[in-house]
Amino acid sequence: MTTNRAFEIRSGYSHTLGANYDGEGVNFAIFSAHAERVELCLYDPSGEHEIARLELPEYTDEIWHGYVPKLQPGALYGYRVYGPYDPENGHRFNPNKLLIDPYARELVGDIQWNDAHFAYQLLHDDKDLTFDDQDSAPFTPKCRVIDPAEANWEDRQTALHTVVERHYL
Repeated sequence: MTTNRAFEIRSGYSHTLGANYDGEGVNFAIFSAHAERVELCLYDPSGEHEIARLELPEYTDEIWHGYVPKLQPGALYGYRVYGPYDPENGHRFNPNKLLIDPYARELVGDIQWNDAHFAYQLLHDDKDLTFDDQDSAPFTPKCRVIDPAEANWEDRQTALHTVVERHYL
């Protein structure tokens, strides 16, 4: 359940993906060519309770974006993305699933494996063509806004391997 705390959201800018703190607030930008609507979900410090849900107001060159004035580093967030649910054509938009920002610089919490993570009903006869309405937020890590000026990049955990592969024909 969302608490209706008052947060203002403005159009912001699309040119830097992720959550970017500028000293006065946070700009959010995420790519989706086929989404019809994107909601920014803000959470309390525990990551367990949604405190606000704000629709990103702008769409520029396939980037959804918005700016939340006065939001500070440490804020926890995720996205809910609305669009076609048409698995046969590669679209599985499901706003019941809290999505992690692919450009998040920090995650809080661990993924808890649960059937709610799947966009479809696992045991249904129609397999992955069904739509699942379970909320995945309780089982999903939350993204954390950071202040890049104060980040200690040496202590950050990174992916175990970086792979760059090139093929020339």
